[in-house]
Amino acid sequence: MRRFLLITMLVAPLAVISADEAKGKKSEKGFISLFDGKSLNGWKVNKENPKSITVKDGNIVIDGPRAHLFYAGDVENHNFKNFVLRAQVKTFPKANSGIYFHTKYEDSGWPYAGFEAQVNNTHGDPKKSGGLYAVKDVNPAPAKDGEWFDYEIRVKGKKVNIKINGKVTSSWTEVPNAPHLKSMPGRKLGSGTFALQAHDPKSVVHYRNIRVKPLK
Repeated sequence: MRRFLLITMLVAPLAVISADEAKGKKSEKGFISLFDGKSLNGWKVNKENPKSITVKDGNIVIDGPRAHLFYAGDVENHNFKNFVLRAQVKTFPKANSGIYFHTKYEDSGWPYAGFEAQVNNTHGDPKKSGGLYAVKDVNPAPAKDGEWFDYEIRVKGKKVNIKINGKVTSSWTEVPNAPHLKSMPGRKLGSGTFALQAHDPKSVVHYRNIRVKPLK
């Protein structure tokens, strides 16, 4: 009996995880994947610096001068109004990036339309991860460089909620003639697509497991 138990302990796995779990992927009811983990199918890099955005080891890798990667796929015909967007993000030292929503494709420059959910843990910009950039900012950063963290953006009607690792970091409700509109007139809730930002040549950020749940 003792010999049998010893053999069983040696051959039985300590834990069984799927390939998706090993890569940080999750299965959640109502959520639709926007990134296949292998290519930029369904996405469009603008013309400014397309080499700044690549796919490696199952991640979207942001590394290089300014560029933006816009979702242009079939889900909701890449036009989202009310939704929950989730992604896993890993920043490297001094990195700056962002996740845009309610935006639209532009060949170059900073996107005019929509809002930016900030991605920045140690870059010099005081606006840190989990904030609605220049509208409802966050400081200090709620996450660390070199570690994957969960990013969630929820938009319903006139309200935006952002969570990092399950905790609300920024909550904002749009009102008519909001102060930020004077300097950023394109920052209005409406509808549009998502975009990931390459901010500068020293900013390296990885994204994976990008999925969305449209809301009515």
